[in-house]
Amino acid sequence: TQIGEGCEIVNGIVGYGCRIFYGVKAVRFVMASHSQLKYGARLINSYLGSNATISCCEVLNSLIFPAHEQHHNNSFLCAAVVMGQSNIPAGATIGSNHNSRAADGEIIAGRGFWPGLCVSLKHNSKFASFTMIVKGDYLYEMNILLPFSLVSLNYKNDTLEIMPAYWFMHNMYALARNEWKYADRDSRTEKYQLLEFDYLAPDTIKEMFAALQLLELFTGKSFYKKNHLEGDETAFIEKGKSLLEEKDDIINELEITADGFENSKRKVVIRKPQQAYNAYKEMILFYGLKHLVTSIKNESVTDINTIKKEFPLNHQDREWLNIGGQLIIKDDVEDLKNKIKSKQINSWDELHEFYAKKGDGYSVQKKENALAGLLKIENLNAEQITNAQLEKWLDKAVEITALITENISASRKKDYTNPFRKMVYNSEAEMNVVLGNFDENSFVLQQENQFEEFKNQVKEIKSKLKIT
Repeated sequence: TQIGEGCEIVNGIVGYGCRIFYGVKAVRFVMASHSQLKYGARLINSYLGSNATISCCEVLNSLIFPAHEQHHNNSFLCAAVVMGQSNIPAGATIGSNHNSRAADGEIIAGRGFWPGLCVSLKHNSKFASFTMIVKGDYLYEMNILLPFSLVSLNYKNDTLEIMPAYWFMHNMYALARNEWKYADRDSRTEKYQLLEFDYLAPDTIKEMFAALQLLELFTGKSFYKKNHLEGDETAFIEKGKSLLEEKDDIINELEITADGFENSKRKVVIRKPQQAYNAYKEMILFYGLKHLVTSIKNESVTDINTIKKEFPLNHQDREWLNIGGQLIIKDDVEDLKNKIKSKQINSWDELHEFYAKKGDGYSVQKKENALAGLLKIENLNAEQITNAQLEKWLDKAVEITALITENISASRKKDYTNPFRKMVYNSEAEMNVVLGNFDENSFVLQQENQFEEFKNQVKEIKSKLKIT
């Protein structure tokens, strides 16, 4: 750990491998291992997770989970829970002060939270995992329940707009590279706590299943409204699911709005609902298929009957909590709290042992979660799996992996082809010196190599199971 010049540090706990330098003020705080405070940062009444950096900013009364980046002098957090893999840019005001005569509220943001430049948010607000927010002043409290969304303001129409599954459709390179980057830059010498960096994990899969039903509800309700029909929530969901599953063109004629996303009287408009619905389903399917391929490859699976035994009875409906960057089933967390209250767990070592034990069992639980999700999204049970179904799944796994690899490359290539990005360089050669040659991009090449490896794995599995 390094502590540099001009720092004032009062009543804090500093973990291993931390760096604190250049005029930092930290009071009543905890810094987990390999976190950084620098360039006048203020950290007060707050926890900063592992592999996180706060520079030039003021952070008060906040819990910040691992792999958080926050730079630039005029951004701050006030009374927030930010669940990691997050990036707070210049001018962002996350948690405004004193907007009532009561105590201040709170901002709760799932992992992968990315507000844009000069975003101003009002508490209380809550955001699903991997929410990106476009620059603007958001004057009302929000509860964004659709993960991987882009949130923006339409000033002309005075509406809040949500594009669900935005990351999958338009920014796959950043999503995949960040997943790799967080794991690669995990500098902890001793990794006592198992941190989840995958964007597809039990927490986000749970949110995506909920998002599918919300899109069905909003689509069905908009259809009923347009046609002046009466119905209840069950009827809306049934109709919306029918339209979305059939990819009915009438969806393009509907103005699909969401209820309960903003504390205002204006409309909250859902953009590209059909594409988002398709993307959520495909990514849930991919999550399950990826774990199925890994399971068949690693386990002593010899035929369809042993494959069926890999599938759990039902684990998909369990609720998962992000506990400082580690995903743990909610029932287990409640059990932990009860044991602390009853003094069955009565020391820090015993508490750390609980986290370690849950980390040891997580890979099996994650596999069960993925395979249960696969059955649910396909509306099957394990007994219905046949050789034909398995062959279809293996081919689909390769197809989706190819599409993801292509989208990663395409979303990165935009930086080389967009004329407004190219115009600041005198020549293409100069651009390549600054950005690196696209054809030599190490991450894109890595993804392409991994795709080839995945295809070979599937080919070996087909041969092993005698599937043509």
